[in-house]
Amino acid sequence: MVFGPVSLIMNNYMSNYVVGLTGGIGCGKTTVSDMFIALGIEVVDADVVAREVVAPNSFGLNEIVKYFGEEFLLASGELDRAKLRSEIFSNSASKNWLNQLLHPLIRTSIEQQLKACRSDYCILAAPLLIENNLLHLVQRVLVIDVDQQTQLKRTLARDPSSAAEIKRIIASQVPQQQRRETADDIIDNSGDDLTIITAQVAELHQKYLALSAQDL
Repeated sequence: MVFGPVSLIMNNYMSNYVVGLTGGIGCGKTTVSDMFIALGIEVVDADVVAREVVAPNSFGLNEIVKYFGEEFLLASGELDRAKLRSEIFSNSASKNWLNQLLHPLIRTSIEQQLKACRSDYCILAAPLLIENNLLHLVQRVLVIDVDQQTQLKRTLARDPSSAAEIKRIIASQVPQQQRRETADDIIDNSGDDLTIITAQVAELHQKYLALSAQDL
C-alpha cells in the first residue's frame, strides 16, 4: 500500500479522469507507474498512503500499538511491518481489526490526493484496487500481469520473506483471471525487456489523454 512520487503539473484544473493501475505482488507496478510519471502524469500510490497513515505519532500507529502492543514497534518508533504482516496472515481476527482501522483512513487520504491532482489524467496505483473496493474511484483499469512463477522470483529477489509467506500473500489477492476480467487494459510484464513495456505505456498514455479530453 503506497503514495508514489508525485510529479506536480500546475494546471488550473483537477484531473477528471483516473486510471486504476493494479496487479499482484511482484508484477512491476512501480516500474510502470514511474514510466507514467516520466510522461508528466501524477500518481497516487496506495502503498505510500498506507505507510503515511501509520507514520510515527499518527492516529493509525497509536491505535495499532494499543491493540497489538509495543513489541510491534521498531527501535526507531516506526511500525514493524514484517512482524505485523506475519501476524495478520496467521490470524484472521487481527487482519479484520486492522482492515477496519486502516481502510477508512487510506480511502480518505486517497480521495483527497486524487482531488489535488493537476495532470491531464492521473493514476491510482493500488495492488488491492479490486479487493478493497476502490473501483468506484477510477474510470479505467490497467492491470500489470505476470505469471505466479515470476511473482515469486521477483518478490524473493527484493524481500527476504519466505516463499511460503509470499504464496500466502498471492493467495490473499484476487485470482489472476478475475483481475484480467476486470481490466480495460493489460500490460504483460513477464519479460525483461523494458523497451517493450515503455512502448506500451507510451501508447496507453496517448489513449488516456484522448479519453480524459472527452471527459472534460
